[in-house]
Amino acid sequence: MKRTGKTRREFLATASRAGALLALPTFIPASALGRGGFVAPSERIVMGAIGIGGRGTHDLGWMTGEPDVRFVAVCDVNKSQRDRAKKIVDDKYGNSDCATYRDLRELLARTDIDAVVIATGDRWHSLATILAMRAGKDVYCEKPSCLTMAQGRAVVETARTLGRVYQTGAQRLSEPNHVFAIEMARSGRLGPIHTAYADCRFRGGSRLDWLPAEPEPPKEELDWDLWLGPCAWRPYNKSYQHSGWYNFHDLATDIAMWGAHTVAQALAGLDMTNVSTIEFEFGGPDATMNTRLSNGVKLVLYRCPGSVWQPCEFWHGSCGERFDGPEGWASAADGYSKPDVSAPALFDQYKKVLAEYEGRTQRALNHARDFFNCVKSRRTTVANPEVMFRSMSICLAADICEQLQRNLKFDLLKGEFIGDAEASRMANRATREPWTI
Repeated sequence: MKRTGKTRREFLATASRAGALLALPTFIPASALGRGGFVAPSERIVMGAIGIGGRGTHDLGWMTGEPDVRFVAVCDVNKSQRDRAKKIVDDKYGNSDCATYRDLRELLARTDIDAVVIATGDRWHSLATILAMRAGKDVYCEKPSCLTMAQGRAVVETARTLGRVYQTGAQRLSEPNHVFAIEMARSGRLGPIHTAYADCRFRGGSRLDWLPAEPEPPKEELDWDLWLGPCAWRPYNKSYQHSGWYNFHDLATDIAMWGAHTVAQALAGLDMTNVSTIEFEFGGPDATMNTRLSNGVKLVLYRCPGSVWQPCEFWHGSCGERFDGPEGWASAADGYSKPDVSAPALFDQYKKVLAEYEGRTQRALNHARDFFNCVKSRRTTVANPEVMFRSMSICLAADICEQLQRNLKFDLLKGEFIGDAEASRMANRATREPWTI
């Protein structure tokens, strides 16, 4: 008879070998356990990037440096930009895992992504933000974060309704020199602030014409229809790409080019608790625009003809803010090694002021880090939707004041002009189907 199965001796030998294998230690990478400086996968924020041109590439490099952040996907309508972004991510993590997408809706459909950074052209900011929040993602969005007041309000309402964390990219609200100037005003060290200044020299969004039509690239190389998104259609011209769109009204803003930063910086140092309205005084094309808040504080939107880099009496860099009070003044701008103050004794408080800010707010002096901390804690960011909406409303109302060339009064609480129907009609823009909010 043919024997089947194993003898007792063979069975015991096999069992012995199996037991020896089971006794060997199992190797688990330190990265999977959160050891050796690695963050455990369960503690990581899984990210996607939407729009990876110049600013998006900067943000990608900035954010991939955070140990608890992991980018898994990038999206851009321009193939060369999404391929370049994929290489940045893959090189950072030493693999080839980063997925690429042409259409942001495909990236947003992924359920493994916790949050996105949006650095598209301005025309896409609010819509991409709302689509991302509806898809369950938290959002870090570059500025200007909306083209109209209606868009800004929709971002506020969507974040509130869905409980999403949102940070607008006004990063100077988290930079030490600017925080010092803001805190000097907010804390009363300068006395009651009577005048605040915001640097609004960079211009854009004034052209109403079209550039001559050129042959469209293949859709896989550049999806022109997606590039335009919600904006009114216009024929392709390569000059629109790589910041050329800045100059066209349908695609951009004007004062908010820098004002999205600096108006937010100026407001951060003021007590806005009981402020309901703001009055705009038209001073002429390219002229500084004086405004008056309902609490009596003068907010100066500083502008000048010619080069934005010409000397300025209030600061010596770009994107500056300044606060004047009876006890002195403080200002900061890009390129400063330290803030400017009216008296050296005020600067002596630099370290103390920053330490008090960090202790009071429990915020990092790093804008991306503040966002990531809030994603984990679910607290409100420093540049939250309300901060964005108020500062952008002022910038957009100032644009309308300049377009109409007359004084205007704006209700900050209702988000509408007072007694000026024409100005109110200009507070919104038509959008193309299917990109309506």
